Amino acid sequence: MTRKKFYLVREDMLTEAMQKTLEAKALLESGKKRKINEAVHEVGLSRSAFYKYKDGVFPFHTMTKEKIITLSINLEDRSGNLSAMLATVAEAEANVLTINQTIPLQGRANITLSIDTATMSLEIDELVEKIESMEAVEKVELVGSGS
Repeated sequence: MTRKKFYLVREDMLTEAMQKTLEAKALLESGKKRKINEAVHEVGLSRSAFYKYKDGVFPFHTMTKEKIITLSINLEDRSGNLSAMLATVAEAEANVLTINQTIPLQGRANITLSIDTATMSLEIDELVEKIESMEAVEKVELVGSGS
C-alpha cells in the first residue's frame, strides 16, 4: 500500500469546492447540520463534490491536535511585551514548553516559542491571529509542528 503524503496549503489556494467541503464538514461537526444533504445545501456544494473531497481535505487544527507547534515571533523590544504575549498564550490554555529569544537588535527580538496544543481552548490559527494582533508583534510564523 502506498503511503499517503500530506501537504500544508494556504486556504486561498484551495479550489472553491474544497473550501465549501471544509465549511460543510464544520457544520456537521458542530452539530449545526445533522445531514450531509443539509450541510452541502447550506454552503452551495453538490453532494458528489462533497464525497469527492471529504476524506482528503482537513482543517489544519485537526492534523495538529495534541501536538507541539513552534512559532517564530518578531517582537518589539519594550518592557512587558514578552510577558503580554505569554499571557495571550496562557489565556488560550496552551502549555509553553520552550522560549528562546535572540538578543534584541535595532529594537527587535525574535522569539521562538514551542507550545503543546493538547489543552488549548482556541484553534491554532486563532491563537496566531491573537498574537499577530498585538501592537508589539510584527510577525508570527508557524515554523513547525510535530508530536
